[in-house]
This record gives sequence, C-alpha cells and structure tokens, in this order.
Amino acid sequence: MALIITDDCINCDVCEPECPNSAISPGEEIYEIDPNLCTECVGHYDEPQCQMVCPVDCIPKDPDNVETQEELMEKYQIITGNA
Repeated sequence: MALIITDDCINCDVCEPECPNSAISPGEEIYEIDPNLCTECVGHYDEPQCQMVCPVDCIPKDPDNVETQEELMEKYQIITGNA
C-alpha cells in the first residue's frame, strides 16, 4: 500500500529528499505522495524513510491504495527498470 501525507504536515521539507522513488512532491498546501511511485521503500530500505524522518508522524499507510509486499516489490522493479 502506498503512504499518504495527512493535513498534520508542517511542510518541513525533510521527507521529499529521503524518498528513493521521487514519489513525494510539494502540493497546493502540504507535501503529497504519488501512489504510483510509492513502494514504501520496498526494494530500497527495510522501512519507509519518509516515516522515519517525519517530525510530526503524519505519513500513515493510505487505505485507498492497499498493496501486498509482493505488489510493492513488483512496482519497485518496474520503476527501477529491473522487471
């Protein structure tokens, strides 16, 4: 499942550079995560890096984009050209 940034985001800018898939970008008011690019860092790290650095804990799993570990790995392979 992809992650999502909630309205609690304070636009501190620490999550965007941590994303290995460039899934995080500035939105109208807060940062946003592109669910087509978010793999929860599967294939890169053991834990989502954006969640690790977020000072306000505003990056939960997105219930509207549920994916298994296998689906996240497949997405990672497609994004990185290793499919």
